Amino acid sequence: MYTPGFNQVTDRAILIEAMRAYSFAILFGVGGQSSAATHLPVVVKDEGDHGLIEGHFAAANPQWRALAGNETLVVFQGPHSYVSPSLYQNPISVPTWNYIAIHAFGVLSLVEDEDGKDALLSGLIDANEPSYADRWRNMPEDFRRSMLKGIVGFRIRISRIEGKFKLSQNRPASDRTGVRIAHASGDADQKALAAWMARLIG
Repeated sequence: MYTPGFNQVTDRAILIEAMRAYSFAILFGVGGQSSAATHLPVVVKDEGDHGLIEGHFAAANPQWRALAGNETLVVFQGPHSYVSPSLYQNPISVPTWNYIAIHAFGVLSLVEDEDGKDALLSGLIDANEPSYADRWRNMPEDFRRSMLKGIVGFRIRISRIEGKFKLSQNRPASDRTGVRIAHASGDADQKALAAWMARLIG
């Protein structure tokens, strides 16, 4: 990912936090392993040097076979927004786009046993709707088993990670302030970007 130095974020805690916050990810094969892309909710765990990604494919999705045992790129897309040049002090300016994106790389290993897949599902439930856990556990055993047969789990231990937080860092302080104030009264993505700006660059 093209990332100028001023947009680069390497702080592990911030990257883990952002991946968890924007956890509907896209999986791509690396090095020609698969030309497809799969959109999936994932769980990001604070383990290892850069973190651990867990999730599952539908068993009918052929991409899991192509990615198994190979390096995989997982893209996390955060909030993004158009930035109008009218927010800058210098009238001779052009529009741009601010955004947050994280690229995580690692070898994808499969989780195919029933207990392992059930644990992965429990992690997704805990991350997204903890109150659903008891309902899932109390469903008929044959139904739960049929659901588990329909998925293939995976884990990716992150070996390399790239974080790009494009938040007007290359602009003068007055321009950054104008963008942050405008975003703070905008839509959900703009408000999220304003919060990250306030936190990371002021």
